[in-house]
Amino acid sequence: MNLGKYKNLIFYITTIAVFSALMYYFIIEGQTLEVKENIVANTSTGSTWDNFLESFKTNLHHPLALLLAQIVTIIMTARLFGWICMKIKQPTVIGEMIAGIVLGPSLVGMYFPEFSAFLFPKESLGNLQFLSQIGLILFMYIVGMELDLSVLRKKAHDAVVISHASIIIPFALGIGLSYFVYQEFAPDGIQFTSFALFIAISMSITAFPVLARIVQERNLQKTKLGTIVITCAAADDITAWCILAAVIAIVKAGSFTSSIYVIIMAIAYVFLMIKIVRPFLKRIGDLQAGKNTISKPMVAIFFLTLILSAYATEVIGIHALFGAFMAGAIMPENTKFRTLFIDKVEDVALVLLLPLFFVFTGLRTQIGLLNDSHLWMTAGFIILTAVLGKFAGSALTARFVGINWKESLTIGALMNTRGLMELIVLNIGYDLGVLSPEIFAMLVIMALFTTFMTGPALDFINFIFKSKKNQDESIQDNDSKYRVLLSFDKPESGSTLLKLAHNFTHKMNGNKSITAMNIAPVDEMHAYDINEYEESQFQNVIETSHDLNLEVTTLFKASTDIESDLTSITNKGHYDLLLIMLGKSMYEGSLLGRLLGFTTKIINPEKLLNTVKGKGNIFNNSPFDDFTLQILDKTNIPVGILVEKDFKAADKVFVPIFNLSDFYLLEYAKRLINNNNSQIIILDAAGQIRNNIEVKELIRSIEQVAPNHITLYNEKKIEKEFLNSQDLMLISSKSWKNLIDTKSLWLSDIPSTLIISNP
Repeated sequence: MNLGKYKNLIFYITTIAVFSALMYYFIIEGQTLEVKENIVANTSTGSTWDNFLESFKTNLHHPLALLLAQIVTIIMTARLFGWICMKIKQPTVIGEMIAGIVLGPSLVGMYFPEFSAFLFPKESLGNLQFLSQIGLILFMYIVGMELDLSVLRKKAHDAVVISHASIIIPFALGIGLSYFVYQEFAPDGIQFTSFALFIAISMSITAFPVLARIVQERNLQKTKLGTIVITCAAADDITAWCILAAVIAIVKAGSFTSSIYVIIMAIAYVFLMIKIVRPFLKRIGDLQAGKNTISKPMVAIFFLTLILSAYATEVIGIHALFGAFMAGAIMPENTKFRTLFIDKVEDVALVLLLPLFFVFTGLRTQIGLLNDSHLWMTAGFIILTAVLGKFAGSALTARFVGINWKESLTIGALMNTRGLMELIVLNIGYDLGVLSPEIFAMLVIMALFTTFMTGPALDFINFIFKSKKNQDESIQDNDSKYRVLLSFDKPESGSTLLKLAHNFTHKMNGNKSITAMNIAPVDEMHAYDINEYEESQFQNVIETSHDLNLEVTTLFKASTDIESDLTSITNKGHYDLLLIMLGKSMYEGSLLGRLLGFTTKIINPEKLLNTVKGKGNIFNNSPFDDFTLQILDKTNIPVGILVEKDFKAADKVFVPIFNLSDFYLLEYAKRLINNNNSQIIILDAAGQIRNNIEVKELIRSIEQVAPNHITLYNEKKIEKEFLNSQDLMLISSKSWKNLIDTKSLWLSDIPSTLIISNP
């Protein structure tokens, strides 16, 4: 017997046995050391099951377990309402704000009080508040980093005038509003000045992050209007937060005179950050220039800067969030460095921690307090004042400085967006005791309304000012050219798809149009680097177009719903063919992955809706990833899905025909022959081509124009060498599904494959 083969097993068993015996010995000996009268025995009289249930209930109410349950519930609810808002073309932040109100006393607390009391007991709200404050600090840090101060330096001019007017006008109206609501809604013991200042600042806030996302989604970032409104919002953000810091100082001190020392310390703090800390951080950022990662010591330095800055402003008395904002604003201006650092912070802040703030705000928002018509009329008056001050104030100022009416109204609509920034201000006022629960609820409703109205207002403005030229373009006949749209996510994919499109259209000269489109998730971009992001995405496409001497139109769009935007552009653009790359599901490759993928299908709202409508089935397997399935389901033109295996050119093309429904592939084979002189080998798998007169006539017509370019292949068995010799395979989507379902041996040897779906 060869013991060498079993030495590891023998060692393992021996080790377990020896040390188990040793532990048993010490436990037995240790029990002799017990002093019996000091030992408290477990005197539980219930059954084992009862003891388990009692322990389970205790664990459920443990602070950590409760906090984790709250976080899970909050994130799931926020994502659900965010998804709903995304589908109706609203910022996801609105959905997250609504999710907070839904989980609060206004809905769940009102109709399911026992559940609300279990999940959000009062004693647990302290933990939730502190975690949400950490999320806000990180968020304000990101907001500060996303500000492009160079834009303010270079392109201020009219924008600063508009920005400051959009603050002073609603601020003044807010002071006036306070005069009418102070006696009825101000908390006891709060001075009019403190109350009025907080009402005024709540009227003046613009949500820079939401505004920047809307500008990106509507492709305004490269226009003069986009530049002006981003600059306005940036100036507005800086000014408003400085004013807020002063307001907090005055409110805490009780009067302007008493706040002088706080304001002086705040000015000294700002001077220190700009003149000393900022140059120091710039030197560190310069050392990082050109690197693709940030070292942990670097990360530690910048996080320490953030925390110390937030701590300083909290101690001074102007709130930690101002310090976080300031720390972000003085970060090194190196675009790549900022992007790398934001990516480290953003997901944790926005996905995990920030929803806690929305729910914490929702738990404070008691819409049920507005229980009569007078209170709702007051809320309506507050909304009217907010819109009049911000929307009308910005629009009229923009018109005064010479901007046309359409763009002026657009600026007004965008500057009226309040979103999360408004909630931050309101919570600060609530924490300081300046805002009563009733006025707090009204102002939260105002924040929701003004944010929600931005999209419809922009659409309405565009509708009113829709030019005759645009109307003519919408009805123009676009069928004279063969139009190919290629959509890609990675730069190298765009280059590959462009080569493929070139093979289909090479000799069509002026009768073709190729558009390369990149739709990028809004979350992957930042207001300060969107132009650089776009250039990097299209760099390979432009280089390839030059190599091919091919004219290409580029189309870039930021989106929160890529599938919907892609299908909308495709269906409205009079295209003849859409080319995309085959995606790969993140859940492939393991049993756990497949289980998670199935679970995701079940909880995916869109898949559930399609199942209910009969358009899909969550239990069906598909050869395509979810993104591709959405595109195939919603587009009304042919879609070519490329399975890329080092595709270079389509000189040798293999076209398997498995049934009559695959015959449309011959039209694409014909295009490859006419434009690329491709050699086509057609596999007549079922012997149907020989018996179909129409198809035989099509092949004959192709042969007359381009002889010796089509070969019929009748072999039943396809050899590996044959597949390896081909450059491209054209196959129908149904036949591709059959190959996947039957786990065909072809799959390991096929060349680059274009799966064509015919609607």
